[in-house]
Amino acid sequence: MSYKNAYQQSIQDPDGFWLDAARALDWDKAPRQGLGADGSSWFADGALNLCHNAIDRHVAAGRGDEAALIYESPVTGTSRTYTFAELQREVAKTAGMLAEQGAALGDRVIIYMPMIPQAVFGMLACARLGLVHSVVFGGFSATELAKRIDDCEPAIVLTASCGIEGKKVIPYKPIVDHALSQAKAHVSVVLVWQREQCLAELSSSADKEWQSALAGADAADCVPLPADHPLYILYTSGTTGKPKGVVRETAGYGVALAWSMPNIYGVDPGETYWAASDIGWVVGHSYIVYGPLLNGNATVLFEGKPVGSPDAGIFWQLVAKHNVSILFTAPTAIRAIRGADPDGELLAAAKPDSLRALFLAGERADPDTVEWIGEQLGKPVIDHWWQTELGWPALATCIGLGCDPAPIGAAGYPVPGFSFHVLDENGVAVVPDVTGNLAIAEPLPPGSFRSLWQNEDGFRGYFTAFDGYYATGDAGVMGADGPYRVMGRTDDIINVAGHRLSTGQIEEVVSACSNVVECAVIGGADELKGEVPIVFYISSTGDEGKGASEVVRAVREKISPIAAPRDVVALDALPKTRSGKILRNLLRAIVNGGEIVIPQTIENPDVVDATIEQYRHFERH
Repeated sequence: MSYKNAYQQSIQDPDGFWLDAARALDWDKAPRQGLGADGSSWFADGALNLCHNAIDRHVAAGRGDEAALIYESPVTGTSRTYTFAELQREVAKTAGMLAEQGAALGDRVIIYMPMIPQAVFGMLACARLGLVHSVVFGGFSATELAKRIDDCEPAIVLTASCGIEGKKVIPYKPIVDHALSQAKAHVSVVLVWQREQCLAELSSSADKEWQSALAGADAADCVPLPADHPLYILYTSGTTGKPKGVVRETAGYGVALAWSMPNIYGVDPGETYWAASDIGWVVGHSYIVYGPLLNGNATVLFEGKPVGSPDAGIFWQLVAKHNVSILFTAPTAIRAIRGADPDGELLAAAKPDSLRALFLAGERADPDTVEWIGEQLGKPVIDHWWQTELGWPALATCIGLGCDPAPIGAAGYPVPGFSFHVLDENGVAVVPDVTGNLAIAEPLPPGSFRSLWQNEDGFRGYFTAFDGYYATGDAGVMGADGPYRVMGRTDDIINVAGHRLSTGQIEEVVSACSNVVECAVIGGADELKGEVPIVFYISSTGDEGKGASEVVRAVREKISPIAAPRDVVALDALPKTRSGKILRNLLRAIVNGGEIVIPQTIENPDVVDATIEQYRHFERH
């Protein structure tokens, strides 16, 4: 089927299109209904288990000896491949362990772990039993972990004794202990996978060694689950500082991912697919764990960095080693590789000839980076766009449907099932090549979220800006020739190396610092990371050095090192309107070299020149 025909059918006959796609999975009860009467649910009369579809059915089909999970950890010198049969045994035993610790259908399980196989076993074990996993990125602080514990109230926390960042060992257990001391919710069991690089002290009555608990556990079978059973909760940044728990339902997600692998990415069962991301993010959920395994692909789990693990050739060396067909990573990774290997010597030496295409997502792919890596690889480099809420690509080049790559700078074409529109502030469609609000007409296709955990008002907020549409929060342009360009956020979420962070949340932390009277945080353009936080503040003491160090330390400790600001700039006054609103757009223009537009409502125009001068003075030092 061609892209054009697939897209038209998905919009004109969504029921028929997605019921046909659903045949790619094994069902305990096959659905007869596609889109539900409520206009948002999918396959409501069906029942299945995604762990069975990701693992057990491949073993039953005689593929048990084929590679399923490839673990590469240059930071520990470990390389291990699990076949589908081995993965089945590991996951079934892990599921049995969770059941013996008292976990029951619908219970939540938080997974706070590094990129090791046990994290994947834990995710799939939850899916096997109908537990709802919530993976929290291992770089988040105890405060952020505590927020998620309080919101989803897990019965069990799965963690490891440590993570490894480059040559630095990061003990995880003290972070978990601190989070549990802050949280109001009670957690009954904390299972700790002990790593030889750092053994954790098990000090609480809730603490149990994972290895010991696993040894005594029996294997557990897959549990048939209703189509709308929650598979996971994945938290994304909220503008209030409170994270939003995106709930993903089982059946629609499985159907969407199973369809996406051959049709968007063009991979066949048995090939190796690598999403160089982290399981703490939606890319890791969809395309390290569930998507490739559902399609019968080997998937790569990488514990390391694109540069320094040990060098900028590691991606290409692993592509060649495992005959990777499709690589998916963030533009930040490619920028880092380019910085360390500008002439592509390490890439050429690795000979990654098996690679058919490189996909980029997670942040804006600047044309210069796309052109550079395209020239080095001699293969298609394809940008595509989606969000945690959507769960899988919404704008892309569907190479499995015969699409040629969209022009450099464009995010791609609407993926079948997604009806895109660019609207003005009144909800009226704008003409091509005019920037507006990027929106998707209801109903959203399978795989998209249908709720936020215990936050129905927050969920409905996505659909109130424009009646009948999901508001993406991004500005976009529809090109005259069809592809869409995503121009950036229309709210205060910034994208730091693929990590979505709330500037409002950072402001809360900065404002609490003893040396800060008032502050504003904006996103500054950064050649490597795409965006970085920039802090402007008014000092209470005039000690700018002390104030800056306190701010950086507070953000690192209370949010994450990823959120640490690049610049912390002391001002005499913040530019404001007469009503007291800080002019953040003006600050962005000053930092990023944009057009400085002074609104009529400004309280004191002289503050603008003073801010420009103080920022320039800061830059010189």
